[in-house]
Amino acid sequence: MSKNKKKPTILIVYTGGTIGMVKDYKTGALKAFDFSQISSKIPELQQLHCEISTISFEEPIDSSNMNVNYYVDIAQIIADNYDKFDGFVVLTGSDTMSYTSSAISFMFENLQKPVIFTGSQLPIGDLRTDAKENLITSIQVASTYKKGKPVVQEVGLYFEYKLYRANRTTKINAEQFEAFASMNYPPLAISGVHLNFDYPVLLKTSKEKEDKQLIFRKKLDNNVAILKLFPGITASVVESFINIPNLKGIILETYGSGNAPTEKWFINLIEKAISKGIHIVNVTQCAGGSVILGHYETSSDLKRIGIIDGKDITTETAVAKMMYLLGEKLSKKEFKHYFETSLRGEIN
Repeated sequence: MSKNKKKPTILIVYTGGTIGMVKDYKTGALKAFDFSQISSKIPELQQLHCEISTISFEEPIDSSNMNVNYYVDIAQIIADNYDKFDGFVVLTGSDTMSYTSSAISFMFENLQKPVIFTGSQLPIGDLRTDAKENLITSIQVASTYKKGKPVVQEVGLYFEYKLYRANRTTKINAEQFEAFASMNYPPLAISGVHLNFDYPVLLKTSKEKEDKQLIFRKKLDNNVAILKLFPGITASVVESFINIPNLKGIILETYGSGNAPTEKWFINLIEKAISKGIHIVNVTQCAGGSVILGHYETSSDLKRIGIIDGKDITTETAVAKMMYLLGEKLSKKEFKHYFETSLRGEIN
C-alpha cells in the first residue's frame, strides 16, 4: 500500500460459481448477482477500511467448466491490475477452486500481494448463506497490512473461518460449509472474534526479491492425465494411459506412502512411459501424509526407474504444477528437480 493512500484498494474478480447467485423471490429462480452493486447489497462491507472495485466475467463460468484458458483469463486480470490494487479477491465455484487457485499460485512469480480465492456453498442471496462471511473476511484478509506491507503475500483460499495456502487445499465436502481442508499444512489464519494470522507459516518475500517485478507465467500445457491405482487394475488400462496421443505427464495416485504393484508388467509399462519422455509423478491417494519413495519394497522399483517424488503434494496441485512446468520446456532432469522442489510452498 503506497504512503499516499488512506485505505487499501481491493479488486474483486468474479468468474462464476454459487456465490454469485441471488434468488428472485417472485419466481424462485436463481439469477446472477451484480457485483458492481456489491456495497449497496452488502452494507457490512462499508465497515471495512478499504476501497472495493469489481470486475466480472461477461459470462459466469460454472466451476465444472473451468479450464486452463480461464486460468489465464483470471491471472491476466490480476497482472493487468497488479500495480493499481493492494489486494485481490477471486470468486470462483468451489468444486474446482483448489485446482484453479493452485494453478494461479504457479503462474505468478515474485508475488508480493494477497490473492485470496473464496466462494460459497449457498448463493449470496440465500437466507442461510455462507457467502457473506466468506466474502467479507476474504476482503479483510486481502486488505490487512502490517508495517506498510501486506500480511499475506501469496495465493490463499478462504472458506468457513479458515484461510489456507491455496496450493495445499482439497475440497472434502459437498454439503457442509466447512468444505475445504489442508491436511499437510496448517491454516494461515483463523477467523473468530479476531482474525488471527499464524505468521510463522506465511510465505515471506526475501529481501533480495522485494524489488523484483511480478512475473506472469501463462504457458500452461494441459497434456496431462491422472491414473489412480486400484486392486485389480489391468495392464490394458495402464497401457491405454501411456499411449494417449501427445500425453506429456501422468499423476500416478499410489497407495499409502507411494506404494504400487511390484508385478513386472506394471513396472515395465511405467518404465516404458518414462523412456518415452512422459513425466510421471508419484502422489499418495491418502488425504494426508506423504510419498516416501523406497520406504517399502513396493515403491523401490518406482524409485529405481526414475519416477518423480510428489512428496506431500495434493493431486490438485500436482496437476497445476505439472501444467506449469511442462509449459516451461524443461529437460527431463530439470523437470524432476523443480517438481521435487517447493516453488510456492506447495510441498514440505
